[in-house]
Amino acid sequence: MKFPFHIVQLLKAKSGSDLRLPADCEFLSLDIQSKTGVRIGATTLKRLVGFAHDERMPHTSTLDVIARYLGYAHWHELAKIEDSGNSAFDAPDGEVRSADLQPDAYVEITYLPDRIVRMRYLGNQHYRVVESQNSKLQIGDEVEIQNFVLHHPLLAINVWRNGEPLGQFTAGHVSGLSSVKVL
Repeated sequence: MKFPFHIVQLLKAKSGSDLRLPADCEFLSLDIQSKTGVRIGATTLKRLVGFAHDERMPHTSTLDVIARYLGYAHWHELAKIEDSGNSAFDAPDGEVRSADLQPDAYVEITYLPDRIVRMRYLGNQHYRVVESQNSKLQIGDEVEIQNFVLHHPLLAINVWRNGEPLGQFTAGHVSGLSSVKVL
């Protein structure tokens, strides 16, 4: 289950975190625990805010804790709130989440000094590099990426070249991604 956009926005406002990176869910977990006395794991929160594609329903008790954290008596009260936004714009400007893409979508990123990488989405957070200019990633590499965030470094969780694992790869260490486009 993934929370609707408006509930993610409420979590962002309450926690003071922009929830742009999966690691931000660690902070959210600690904040929920400090305010409710109940710990919700970061992995569960990653699933609920959309960093991981997983349709499992969380326990009602988990949803109730999140509702209490947001100032509601229980989940059913929170779930009744109408979404006044447009759910088609689920990710903030400048962010592309793998969980929101359909297979065969193309993502193009650029970063300094003059690097361009274009990838085809394979599904399940996996991409195939189809164009690479001045990057250590090569055409044909398979990369696992949860999300792309403008002005943040790109973290490829895993890279495979010719079927051989190469490990993690980070691009744009200093100034982050200059552009992120879904083509």
